[in-house]
Amino acid sequence: MELIKHYFSDLDENQLIQFGKLNELYQDWNLKINVVSRKDIDEIYLRHVLHSLGIAKVQAFKPGAQILDVGTGGGFPGIPLAILFPETQFHLVDSIGKKIKVVEEVAAGLNLKNVKITNDRVENISGEYDFIVSRAVAQMETFVRWIKGRIAKKSEHQLKNGILYLKGGDLTEELQLYKSAKIYDLSDYFKEDFFETKKVVHLPLKYKG
Repeated sequence: MELIKHYFSDLDENQLIQFGKLNELYQDWNLKINVVSRKDIDEIYLRHVLHSLGIAKVQAFKPGAQILDVGTGGGFPGIPLAILFPETQFHLVDSIGKKIKVVEEVAAGLNLKNVKITNDRVENISGEYDFIVSRAVAQMETFVRWIKGRIAKKSEHQLKNGILYLKGGDLTEELQLYKSAKIYDLSDYFKEDFFETKKVVHLPLKYKG
C-alpha cells in the first residue's frame, strides 16, 4: 500500500480506503476461487495494483471517458484504474465465470459505482470506447481483431483513442505490423526491479463505423 501512496501522492481519503481494502478482499476471495498465484498474492500491490496503474502514468483518463478492460481476469487493470479515476466509466469483461464472480465481489466490497462487469467474450460486446486496456491476454494482432469496431470516433485525450496494453519483454516482432504503436517503459515511472521489462503499448486505432 505504501507503494501506491508513494507513486500516487494525491489520492483522496476514499481512494486510500479503497486501495487499502484491495489486499484483504483479494486474499479472502483467492482462498475460495484462485485468480492470483500464491507468489503474486503476497505482492499484490507491486505485481498487480501498481502494474495496472502503469497505464495511468501513460494516460490519465478524463471524467466521462469510457474504458473497456478485455480479459480482466481477477479485475486487472480495471479495478485499480476505476479507483484512481472515479469519474471514468469502466467495463470489465472476461469469458471465465469464476473470475468474473471475484471481480463482482471485489467491486461490491469497494462500493465502486463506475464499473460494469460482463461475463462474455469481447467479440459479443457492443459499444464504443475511448480506450481498450488489457494485460497481455493475446498477441496484438489477435487482440486487434477481437476489439474491431469498438473505438469511439471522438478523441478527447492527449493520446489518440485506441489500445493501452500492458506487456513485457521484447515486442519488436509482435509490433512490426503496427508502425503507429508507441512503447512506454514502466521502468521510467517505477524504480522497482519488477518493472525492468514491463511496458505499456499504445496503439491508436481509427473509428470504423
